[in-house]
Amino acid sequence: MKFGGTSLEDEQAFQRVARIVSSNQSSNLVVIVSAMSGVTNALIKGFQRAGQGEASEALQTLERHFERHLKVISHLSATLREKMIVVIEQSRNEIIELLAHVSASRKTSSQPMDAMASHGERLSAKLLTSVLEEYGIPASYVDARLCIITNAEHGCAKPFLEETCRQTRAELQPLLKAKTVPVLGGFIGASKDGVTTTLGRGSSDYSATLISAALGAREVQIWTDVDGVMTADPDLVTSASTVSQLSYEEAAELARLGASVLHSKMIEPVVDQKIPVRILNSRAPERSGTLIWAGAEKTTQAVRAIANKTNLIRIDITSTPEFVANGFLGAIRNIFDRHYTQMEIVATSEVGISFACEEAGALSSLVQDLQQLGSVETKSRQAIISCVGDGVQSVDNSGKLLNILSEIDPALTWQNKSSHSLISMVDEDCVGPVVRQIHQGLFERGK
Repeated sequence: MKFGGTSLEDEQAFQRVARIVSSNQSSNLVVIVSAMSGVTNALIKGFQRAGQGEASEALQTLERHFERHLKVISHLSATLREKMIVVIEQSRNEIIELLAHVSASRKTSSQPMDAMASHGERLSAKLLTSVLEEYGIPASYVDARLCIITNAEHGCAKPFLEETCRQTRAELQPLLKAKTVPVLGGFIGASKDGVTTTLGRGSSDYSATLISAALGAREVQIWTDVDGVMTADPDLVTSASTVSQLSYEEAAELARLGASVLHSKMIEPVVDQKIPVRILNSRAPERSGTLIWAGAEKTTQAVRAIANKTNLIRIDITSTPEFVANGFLGAIRNIFDRHYTQMEIVATSEVGISFACEEAGALSSLVQDLQQLGSVETKSRQAIISCVGDGVQSVDNSGKLLNILSEIDPALTWQNKSSHSLISMVDEDCVGPVVRQIHQGLFERGK
């Protein structure tokens, strides 16, 4: 069971989680948690501020979040409360030390940034352990850095799967045999030298599926603040409904293309063992949510869901027809890989290719390298809209779907760069209206 930051935002939320865990005590459980909502952002901003010499101001902005943690334990027994006050104060002292060091050196490197960011998950996991104990549930905090072993690529570390499996089993199986619930922070790991690393923002889901694969779990449950994967972003489409089932391929594609409740790497660890992943709402645990599994029913509907990803740059590269036909794409991929930047092809022609990539600080040097291959134009504030479903490319569906999409908005050009999705690029300001139009055309016509 993995609980996200919004499922752990305050005292009432922690109690809801304790009730959910309590109602599933008959199963062997492992619990993974994110930091309380807003804490990781606050830690990173504080770290950056300290790098400008403002350590005391940075600490002041974090005091509110220490208070939030203290409020969660206010109704615990005296023994548990005293124990947690010591834990929170210890974390606070470590953060003060980090801020002072960064402020003195004026260097905000990624290694101390990971150490700083890790405090949110570590505190959250220790807090939940105490709350579970208050509910009479035998629980034990486990430092995730003892389980998830990674390379030293700070900020976006890659797990070593063999070592992670071995360490996870060694740390967790004795607790599970003793009918104790291990509670770990997501998002964090450690290098082989024992230095704190993080797996990238929003990666607690990935932590959960890595640990599930290591233990051969029966199921992974991702608890969030919505009813599952929706047919579109509910913030954009109020009539969006829950998708009851997804295949692993559909879920991976939705995650890659911007579905907010799915992390881009979370599906990969569970596919080989066919471990189902269930997305559930911690505020309404009785609802069935979305089941991602190998046996997802085929549907007559070509599209399962619409995803959108904003804050992108469009890069158009034009060259000679000969080069475009021979080696052009490979050369472009090498440049993107060298700059550790992911790309999405959004259009192709005989003389060029158009890509979308996330806005990045190193964009100018990326463009400079691409200019060696041809003329380059960029356009900011772009977005990708994608229609995702296993039936998108079937003979029966593809023509009908493109006809419907062209009726909805003839100006949009759709690319089928995957057997599970069609994508189009629009100005960021148009995302809401276009997604609403597409959702109405694909999901609401019969209503």
